[in-house]
Amino acid sequence: MAKGSIEKRGKNSWRLRIDLGYNPDGTRNRPSKTITVEDKALLRTKKKLQDYLEDQLAIFKQEVLSGQYIKPEKTTFRDFVDKHWRPKYASIPDNLAPSTLVVYDQHLATHIIPHFGHMRLDEIQIMHVVDFLTYLRTPEARKDGKIKPLGNGTQRDILKVLRNVLGLAVEWKFIHENPCDGVKWPKKPQTKVEVYEEYEIQAIIDALYQQPTVWRLLILGTFLGGFRRGEVAALEIQDCDFGDSSILIDENIPMKINRQHLIKDPKNHSSMRRVKMPAWYMEELKEYATKEWKRQRWAAGSRWRAPENRQFLFHKGDGLPYHPNYITRWWREFLKKNGFRHIKLHALRHTSATFLLEQGLTARAVAERLGHANEKTLLSTYSHVTKSMEERAATEFDRFARHPKSNI
Repeated sequence: MAKGSIEKRGKNSWRLRIDLGYNPDGTRNRPSKTITVEDKALLRTKKKLQDYLEDQLAIFKQEVLSGQYIKPEKTTFRDFVDKHWRPKYASIPDNLAPSTLVVYDQHLATHIIPHFGHMRLDEIQIMHVVDFLTYLRTPEARKDGKIKPLGNGTQRDILKVLRNVLGLAVEWKFIHENPCDGVKWPKKPQTKVEVYEEYEIQAIIDALYQQPTVWRLLILGTFLGGFRRGEVAALEIQDCDFGDSSILIDENIPMKINRQHLIKDPKNHSSMRRVKMPAWYMEELKEYATKEWKRQRWAAGSRWRAPENRQFLFHKGDGLPYHPNYITRWWREFLKKNGFRHIKLHALRHTSATFLLEQGLTARAVAERLGHANEKTLLSTYSHVTKSMEERAATEFDRFARHPKSNI
């Protein structure tokens, strides 16, 4: 019968060992693990401490005999990712969304595995993570040929993945603590919200009327509805209520996975919404959906590749929706071609929100329209607008000012 032993190793640590006899090669088979006791009250009570250690030994013995115990010292970071983290955690949609897993895998392959892949889990210490962060701050960490260091946001995203993997290693008892917990993270980047002025929007809209109908309506919808690019890419004809002049946002296309569009729910529950649109825009959209869209459908013939029962509003001519990155690329080229100031496509969403706030709509109404989880998110994002509105509101009371009467 397997025997167990407890050996004190440090001030508050003990090594548990199970003696299973001899291996076929004649070496001793004695799996062990070290436990640390942080409870100071328990450390001061000899009998209770001994009872606790005996219980831990019994649990460890059961793990060993049932085959559930895995020797951490034999598990490298790469093995843990490939054999445990990905198949048993990351590949389960309830744990990580498929789009998130794609991003995590990119960071793992590009930065984390090359740095930590060969190391045993129990060898990774805080200073290894600190050294890794130092590396991320150098131009060498970039893989796109640019000479400037990675931005703070990207560095934080990479560390988030590392912490996630090592955090699961702690949870599954491969290691005792997460070395990422002792590292000072890069500061969160200060995001500057850029928006177009009203005169710029007027000029952009004028230029859009010189573009193909599908692109005019797609970009206009992004601005008028404050849509995210993945939301507008996923729109279908059935989402358009032409009688009510509204559009339903209930799906999102963030990317492709294995050359297939990933169609999922919106960013969060509040992002699922019905947005009222200007009547003139919905009239143009109806004209496009009932005439031009149908002509494209019949012209495509056997080239039509849309999934059954799917009628994507903005498609490439074959029924398949545009990739969000393609929409961004079109927008960039459109701005350059027409000599407009370049701001990211997402700035149309910011511009839409800014315009509505300046027209006097409440923060709550704008937040619901954009699909923000709460007003706090909106107010922090558009603080520059609300501040100017507050100042303007204060000046409204100037009309009540009275000059003091002269004593003469």
